[in-house]
Amino acid sequence: AGVCVGDPVLRTGKPLSVELGPGIMGSIFDGIQRPLKDITELTKNIYIPRGINIPALGRDVKWDFTPSKHIRVGSHVTGGDIYGVVTENSLIQHKIMVPPRSRGTVTYIAPPGHYDISDVVLELDFEDTKEKLTMMQVWPVRQTRPVAEKLMANYPLLTGQRVLDALFPCVQGGTTAIPGAFGCGKTVISQSLSKYSNSDVIIYVGCGERGNEMSEVLRDFPELTMEVDGRTETIMKRTALVANTSNMPVAAREASIYTGITLSEYFRDMGYHVSMMADSTSRWAEALREISGRLAEMPADSGYPAYLGARLASFYERLGRGDRGWEGARAEGELRGTLTRPPPQASLAEADKITLEVAKLIKDDFLQQNGYSPYDRFCPFYKTVGMLHNMITFYELARHAVEATAQAERKVTWATIREHLGDIMYKLSAMKFKDPVKDGEAKITADYAQLNEEMQTAFRNLED
Repeated sequence: AGVCVGDPVLRTGKPLSVELGPGIMGSIFDGIQRPLKDITELTKNIYIPRGINIPALGRDVKWDFTPSKHIRVGSHVTGGDIYGVVTENSLIQHKIMVPPRSRGTVTYIAPPGHYDISDVVLELDFEDTKEKLTMMQVWPVRQTRPVAEKLMANYPLLTGQRVLDALFPCVQGGTTAIPGAFGCGKTVISQSLSKYSNSDVIIYVGCGERGNEMSEVLRDFPELTMEVDGRTETIMKRTALVANTSNMPVAAREASIYTGITLSEYFRDMGYHVSMMADSTSRWAEALREISGRLAEMPADSGYPAYLGARLASFYERLGRGDRGWEGARAEGELRGTLTRPPPQASLAEADKITLEVAKLIKDDFLQQNGYSPYDRFCPFYKTVGMLHNMITFYELARHAVEATAQAERKVTWATIREHLGDIMYKLSAMKFKDPVKDGEAKITADYAQLNEEMQTAFRNLED
């Protein structure tokens, strides 16, 4: 970084830390929280030049600070107390909190007005020791931000992806790892969760991913919108990106996971539901292996450091639901399954034919979801439940019809069902074409209920 022999080197005396305050949302940082957009505008270069040093949060931006009504001179405050609010954008009300290690009696609180993050907005006195606080906190990334207790999860994380919501449900405040091979779609799932999950804040960490994948996030996210109180807002307003692609320094890649989780914990402390995507933890492990090799540490299995499991565990333990009601986080991955060649239908019993055909229906028309279509890129939970309910009802009615007439003179077979209920089967396949935006919940729910009644009537007529 331009350092020569003989140059003085001074220690900061601080561990690797990040700046926490207004200006995080909508930003893109590298693994050690250098603001990539600001660096590009300053240097006119697509790469980070050596020796560049720009603060993570802009010091020249004025924010509209509003003090909390219940905080006044003489009030007693402690770490985590909210003493003001800044409107960061139309989606995020940035709550200004007392840093975790601070406490005392308020001797000064700034009146409503415009301040930058270096202006003093609160002064505390604790045992004759005065402390001046700004809207910015600095926190070591490898140190967990404190919570009074971990709370039990009590609400689902709705992703809008049927395969996840129906078969692999997760809770807000839960931890999820989805393993998968190269090119299987881990990043696609991570991006889908960022776009459509019921979260207030998204922290997306690209840890060792390809540059084109992060550029895709940057290109797509500003164009994606969500409805908030009748307004259309871009989801980039609730997103912060930590980009450390495969051509960036490996030490910063190792730090990027901790940078992301620290940002997530900060918004958790405000009471927001935070989803953190770490894409991918496997490349983070490779960074640990490379750093361990350069430090000449004794390698373990496959050259990874012996402490790899402990590092992974300590990262996942930082996720969860804290006493201020936060939700985090998800780690990257993908779901895989193998379809073997089915046996010839002629050799199967009638009940097994039904099982095979309904399984094919569920695979093709329920689990498969087109992320590029307006009607199916996001599937609300009521639509997921309605589709699966009708498919299971069809299976149960078909099995009952076959088994109830097995000893009768006029047997109901799968061929009979397919011949007489072809229109019902087509409607089952077409359920996913209902558009939640255009049709709305009431109409879709009513249409699915009507299809259910048609199935019941059709099978009664078939058995009679």
